Amino acid sequence: MATEGNKNPMRDIKVDKMILNCCVGESGDRLTRAARVLEQLTGQQPCYSKARYTLRTFGIRRNEKIAVHVTVRGEKALEILERGLKVKEYELLDRNFSETGNFGFGINEHIDLGIKYDPTTGIYGMDFFVCLTRPGARVARRKVRQSTVGYNHKITKEDAIKWFQDRFEGIVLMKAA
Repeated sequence: MATEGNKNPMRDIKVDKMILNCCVGESGDRLTRAARVLEQLTGQQPCYSKARYTLRTFGIRRNEKIAVHVTVRGEKALEILERGLKVKEYELLDRNFSETGNFGFGINEHIDLGIKYDPTTGIYGMDFFVCLTRPGARVARRKVRQSTVGYNHKITKEDAIKWFQDRFEGIVLMKAA
């Protein structure tokens, strides 16, 4: 993007991180199998998420492990994102994009990502959430001389949609068909 002479390299948008979440809704064997699927996909050890409160209708108790998630950064994140978007046929809804320039989507079957089906593991769906950033966003998070990111430097919903359309030649639909 910034290869042209008049483009500002600080305005380039890149993927900061991508979070993969697989919520099983119960602890035990199904959760460990879902963790194995995420580890197979990313090559990283996933973290377990606990239920915030008891819901008797769903049969979950407070502090019971019910989901696994993993945060992926760098080239690996782009590669997995590409595979996830291929499953969605590069089509996202307008409401998939947040006002702060992040976007997310879900898939129903992990085997669509190219992982071989294993009958002992089963099939799991998962959520992809992508956080976009620009160079210089660290000023808001650093310890010394912390500052705010200027309004013009923040990523908007329109910026994220334009980045998605340029980078992946994706289609953004206004409503679900």
